[in-house]
Amino acid sequence: RLSLLYRGESVPFSRSHVKSLYLSLLRCGHCKKLAPDFAKAASRLKGSVQLAKVDCTANPDTCKGFGASAYPLLKVFRNGVDAGSYTGPRTADGIVQYMRTQTGPDSVPLRTEEDLQAFVNNYDPSIVGFFPPGSTGLPEFLKAAAQLREQFRFAHSVEPDLGGPHSLDPPLEGPQTLHVVLFRPPRLSSRFEEGSVLFTDPVSVAALRRFIRDSLYGMCPHLTLENKERLRVRDLLTVYYDLDYRRNPTGSKYWRNRVMKVASRYSSRGLSFAVANKHDFLSELEEDFGLGMSEATELPVVTIKTRLGHKFTMREEFTRDGSSLERFLDDYFSGLLKRFIKSQTVPEINNSPVKVLVAESFEEVVNQPEKDVLVQFFSPRCPHCKKLTPVYTELAEQLYLDPNLIIAEMDATANDVPLGYDVQGFPTIYFAPVGKKDQPIRYEVTH
Repeated sequence: RLSLLYRGESVPFSRSHVKSLYLSLLRCGHCKKLAPDFAKAASRLKGSVQLAKVDCTANPDTCKGFGASAYPLLKVFRNGVDAGSYTGPRTADGIVQYMRTQTGPDSVPLRTEEDLQAFVNNYDPSIVGFFPPGSTGLPEFLKAAAQLREQFRFAHSVEPDLGGPHSLDPPLEGPQTLHVVLFRPPRLSSRFEEGSVLFTDPVSVAALRRFIRDSLYGMCPHLTLENKERLRVRDLLTVYYDLDYRRNPTGSKYWRNRVMKVASRYSSRGLSFAVANKHDFLSELEEDFGLGMSEATELPVVTIKTRLGHKFTMREEFTRDGSSLERFLDDYFSGLLKRFIKSQTVPEINNSPVKVLVAESFEEVVNQPEKDVLVQFFSPRCPHCKKLTPVYTELAEQLYLDPNLIIAEMDATANDVPLGYDVQGFPTIYFAPVGKKDQPIRYEVTH
């Protein structure tokens, strides 16, 4: 048994359950941000997965023993043993989903039709393998389930009659006969696409991963904070509205069906579609697209963001017959839409040693073919940026008279960062030399 202290209370870790341990500092801003979601997840997981927390200001030696150097640090315990760091989402829904995947077998055995229906009638997609006795595909399926269980739900059956409605016609024959079915969640059922997808290739981890990737989301998936990175690898149109399948399933399906009716006519043209809860993305809509979402607004809001980072918004009001969405898509594919660029105003006077860049002027200044340009991307609230300012200004003053060099800076919180510049923290500095404007060089800053 392992006991940890949080505010003087003993937190036991028995050897019979999966646990999640949350190591935090009371003064840590990220810890404070995570705390409400962690508490909600703990309440929803009560009885199946135990969540616990440790205040590292009161228990520094304990936290040091787990290698806690940055906070919050989340650890997963299985059967009383440290199973490694938690790597899942940090929202309540994400924590619940991730931790539930840590309990039980890699793949759930199904014996009856009732077992099957109970498994696939879930909020999330389900992958089920149907195998005849003696099939050599089952061990490979279980191996794939063990590797992918943190992302997807797996089940299997060797009952000969269970997979009938989902099998091939005519059926395959032989000891390796099998089929795997991906069941989309019932909440996303629609007349515009099938609720299940059949996989019949030889089972391997790589083949199953490809199949799930290509089939999981369907024509118009539900974009969430947890899956947004996976969905946004494509050019994506997203429709935001008051989507909530738990509290308002009828209204959620109503708007999605109208989107899917239009999407079915355009989905073969290289643009993906999704729907999302506007409340989950309010700050993103405002900051990235300049859209304010009124609580009283019932009609959906539509955006497109491409893999290159180009952004478009539908300014016309969303019509219930989908005609406005069709006009928006026709204009998009015809190249008639004006891109939305988040940018500060271009400064009228810009003669200081450190040139001020904004998104609207970035390309004009930085991509001058005869000039080398050094650019600092900063945040006004960043203490490291403030510390660097006098050094950066002194550098600009010393090189001010060089006609072939520009020292510049841009507030990356108020302007869109151009493609080719990876800005994940501040300050980030890039050098765009003559002849290599499409291959800017990142300067590694040491604090």
